[in-house]
Amino acid sequence: MQFFLLLCLGIVVYTYLGYGILITLLVKIRTLVKGPRPTADDASYEPMVTLVMAAYNEMECLPAKCQNSRELDYPTEKLQLLFVTEGSTDGSTAYLEALRLGGDQQIAVLGGDERAGKVAAMNRAITHVRTPIVIFSDANTQLNSRAIRNLVRHFRDNSVGAVAGEKRIEVLDSESAAGSGEGLYWKYESYLKRKDAQLHTVVGAAGELFAVRTNLYETVEPDTLLDDFIISLRIAGRGYRVEYEPDAYALERPSFSIEEEKKRKVRIAAGGFQSIMRLLYLLNVVRYGWLTFQYVSHRVLRWAVTPFCLPLIWLANLALILPVPQTITPVYLFWLVFFAGQCFFYVAAYIGYRLEHRRIRVKALFVPFYFTFMNACAILGFIRYWRGNTSGIWEKARRADEVELKVS
Repeated sequence: MQFFLLLCLGIVVYTYLGYGILITLLVKIRTLVKGPRPTADDASYEPMVTLVMAAYNEMECLPAKCQNSRELDYPTEKLQLLFVTEGSTDGSTAYLEALRLGGDQQIAVLGGDERAGKVAAMNRAITHVRTPIVIFSDANTQLNSRAIRNLVRHFRDNSVGAVAGEKRIEVLDSESAAGSGEGLYWKYESYLKRKDAQLHTVVGAAGELFAVRTNLYETVEPDTLLDDFIISLRIAGRGYRVEYEPDAYALERPSFSIEEEKKRKVRIAAGGFQSIMRLLYLLNVVRYGWLTFQYVSHRVLRWAVTPFCLPLIWLANLALILPVPQTITPVYLFWLVFFAGQCFFYVAAYIGYRLEHRRIRVKALFVPFYFTFMNACAILGFIRYWRGNTSGIWEKARRADEVELKVS
């Protein structure tokens, strides 16, 4: 039982801490042996680009998105804006068509009456793309002015098949614990992506902003939940690198409430299990080498193993301290203290959860609350996947009210 507990604990520690330490050391060794990877800094490289945005009922966001897109630091004649608004009923299509007919030559619109989901919209859009580079972004995000330029410069390297931008969460000091926890999570995730790219390749792009070579895009199954992950990993599996560009970022508001965040995370977790099943071939370390190592360490363990290790650790620990022996040994005392520590951690997480519903923010509870919340959602996501609830169409999550922001 002790071995089992230590094994599960080792997996958890490796997933959330050990891999970050290990990949940092591996990057340092690689840099010493081969030198740092050449940086893509050719500002003159300006290929034709199409920026694709699925925009189902995004009328509230479209004026700001269009304005943001016009202000991007990239030649207007080399940047096409393609919006897919199929199924929209809030006037999105009419608004964009009016801009196009009013003389905005950058904008193209793919409308339609049927809503088939984001993946179907992306598959449809790619058939209309005539540029060598396509960039996908969400309609409810804002891009930094040099985002396009910073993404496409990496395609000078023919070994690069895709480039992942960075997702940044805009939070206030008074933001909900879910939003604040999400911001902390993405900071660490961004660090791991930088190290992944420095070692070999990024294992998964953020759907808010990522670029691919158009000719490498593979039609994605319509029920796919994590389109960005599947697209980028399939490109990596074909031998191309997925680069990471932290200076191309999309700003997004956190979820409006903990319930909205829960729905989003459960869906992502279900998509994680779906992706693992569709990318089983990437587990072949003999064929894929570093990609398999990174994929398993950064994604598979976090999505499919670690969430289940946590309750098993608690149960195994409980079994080790019950029944109470007549003689208290140092080993027993260790496991007793460890069990008490687990209970304290989860109680703190529960208190954080309850306070979140009351809009009360306590920084000390961010880590236990968000860590527990994230892994609980992963288990719920597995249940959703197991039940076959993997529709590619989902309800839009409400975001926090638009107020004066501080970028996390």
